[in-house]
Amino acid sequence: MKICSLASGSKGNCLYLETGDTRLLIDAGLSLRETVARMEARGIDPAGIHAVLVTHEHIDHIRSAGSFARRYKVPVFASHLTVQKAAKYFSKTLVKDFEAGTRFPFRDLQVDPFPITHDACDPVGYLLESHQGRCAAVTDLGIVTRLVIEKLRGCRALVLEANHDVEMLMNGPYPWELKQRIKSRHGHLSNEESLALLHEIAHGGLDALVMAHLSEVNNHPDHVIRTTEAFLRDQNVCAPQIVIGDQYRASAVLEM
Repeated sequence: MKICSLASGSKGNCLYLETGDTRLLIDAGLSLRETVARMEARGIDPAGIHAVLVTHEHIDHIRSAGSFARRYKVPVFASHLTVQKAAKYFSKTLVKDFEAGTRFPFRDLQVDPFPITHDACDPVGYLLESHQGRCAAVTDLGIVTRLVIEKLRGCRALVLEANHDVEMLMNGPYPWELKQRIKSRHGHLSNEESLALLHEIAHGGLDALVMAHLSEVNNHPDHVIRTTEAFLRDQNVCAPQIVIGDQYRASAVLEM
């Protein structure tokens, strides 16, 4: 199993995942040119991708989903409502829609797109299961539901949102309405909420942890890595490799 955060943040999100015989992108929120450049810089062949999985219709997650799929002749998977909402991005694209909460097979994977709360029409997180184990990606969620906790249990690799530091957000330059949206049940998880979720699901088989979708204004990578490492030191359950998702450069490729 391999995982690489190609981009993570409010200006574009893209995650590479390889498990068994399948290579995927989860979201494609960069330009097509930048997506390909970052993949090639990490030794990932864009022509080897088998599908693009879309979490929701916001531009920082779908900007090049259609153009990537058309260039490399692969399908885009998205929920039925997301496909309707973002139809202009998927013109002349092979689109395979699904109902959120309904599992489906793809190559050697079982794909489980589970519903989450965010201010999009039908946002999902993804749980992917294969012979190599379970991995999941969940960002852009306002609250941690019981369903989210259950879906994330037992993962070898986990991509988890750590969007903002509450104090930085509340004392920062955003207008009050935007601060309230970010903190709402349809906004984004704070660092503290992310670590509380990690506390719920930590287990000995967690090999890789990507802390994702950090705000450039209301968070800082040093703060996230410091608090995450402090959390891990205070428990003896797991010791995963940690990556902090970056907006401007791809992470190393983590191998498990």
